[in-house]
Amino acid sequence: QLQLVESGGGLVQPGGSLRLSCVASGFDLGLYAMGWFRQAPGKEREGVACITANGLITDYANSIWGRFTISRDNAKNTLYLDIKNLNTEDTAIYYCATDTGRTLTCNRNGDEYNHWGQGTQVTVSS
Repeated sequence: QLQLVESGGGLVQPGGSLRLSCVASGFDLGLYAMGWFRQAPGKEREGVACITANGLITDYANSIWGRFTISRDNAKNTLYLDIKNLNTEDTAIYYCATDTGRTLTCNRNGDEYNHWGQGTQVTVSS
């Protein structure tokens, strides 16, 4: 059974940092492009970052450019999102997802992703 489980969220003060993890089971994460998405209350889902299966190509939303870094360790079947200089606008549920239709490219359109984790809450507040 294919499963994605996110962790690493929590309550963080503005200016702080977090590392989110997404562990895959039931499939080889290294075969597919992956993405991180977030959804804040009352807002549409936003694709914040994506990465190709081999990790060589990444893409980021303009809203988070320079503060978020997506990476993967295919040997550990794990996807990561490092976030620095957090601000209150980053408060959201963060989801990882896999796009089994892509390997050497990625995009941040969530409609093209077919397997999702349950999400991890990130709250930025003083």
